[in-house]
Amino acid sequence: MKLLANICRYIVGGIFVFSGFVKLVDPVGTGLKLHEYFDVFGEDLPILKPFFDFFSHNSLPLSLFFCVFEVILGIALILSFKLKWSAWLSLLMMSFFTFLTFYSAYFNKVTDCGCFGDFLKLKPWHSFIKDIVLMVLISIIFIFKDKFSNLKTGSLVTFLTLIATAIGLHAIYYLPTLDFLPYAVGKSVPDQMKPLEKPIMKFVMEKNGEKTEFDTFPTDTTYKYVEAIILNEDESKAKITDYSFQNFNNEEVRDSTFSGKKLLLLIKNEENVPASHLKEINDLMESLKNEMTPMILTSMGRDGINALVKKNNLTINTYIGDEKVMKTMARSNPVLMLMQNGIVKAKWSDLEIPNKNEVLDELK
Repeated sequence: MKLLANICRYIVGGIFVFSGFVKLVDPVGTGLKLHEYFDVFGEDLPILKPFFDFFSHNSLPLSLFFCVFEVILGIALILSFKLKWSAWLSLLMMSFFTFLTFYSAYFNKVTDCGCFGDFLKLKPWHSFIKDIVLMVLISIIFIFKDKFSNLKTGSLVTFLTLIATAIGLHAIYYLPTLDFLPYAVGKSVPDQMKPLEKPIMKFVMEKNGEKTEFDTFPTDTTYKYVEAIILNEDESKAKITDYSFQNFNNEEVRDSTFSGKKLLLLIKNEENVPASHLKEINDLMESLKNEMTPMILTSMGRDGINALVKKNNLTINTYIGDEKVMKTMARSNPVLMLMQNGIVKAKWSDLEIPNKNEVLDELK
């Protein structure tokens, strides 16, 4: 049985490290998911709304903590480091997340748990089943926690904790180390606005109390319709469905961003945007006007963007889009995105503003 417990320890530890890492490279995205959860709980439990509002407003630092914690907990299990504590923490953490995924699935509150970030999307009930399996494995580890030998790997665990924290902080202040989003470098935005396949349908019909499945809708009118199921739901759904920007006259400019070379300044809001950075970016975009079309894309309201433009003497045409789209396109704020014929060629945060030659080099 100890052999089984060791196998469970490696499996659970590996899953924790993988799950934590794919979220750690994009803690902003995980923070948005936590924000969504806290908002749901605040609505469903009004008496605790101030409590959940506090966590919602601090979802980003909580995201960084949880991502690092999950990675290090997985490493501790694999390295047999303080296994009594590791077993207890694993059991408590999975008990919480199992409740969370059950709540989401049963009440259909959050359709994507974010267990594996944007790397892998799981449906609510699939997430719950995954957590149940992990709970079984962790229970075995917990039962035999006193049988394991604790290895002296504290220095290594501390070092890896620092590395994990550095990865998360780099992703917050710069951009995700690994980008699994549809606006990642190398991806074509217009291509991802099209589904990979046509929907393949299965129709469930009922007659005389018996249910029958059909590949096409039956012409026999004696059958009663029950439901239609899309067999290739993921493949028949476009990755991008809400990409849209308008000028101040409410005219759509989406397609124009897909033609030629575009240098886009993405501004989600005015928070933590140094004026010196905006001036440097504006000067850069002005210097590239002969080589490409510069554009400012923002989810700020008209009054807000007008004030920002006036305050910082921005000279680039501005277009307004949805906040959710902006959060997906730009994890930090602001972000420069270089596109050529709808393909994302490069992205920079305002802490790594390129020079003119560096921008042009990305188009070679």
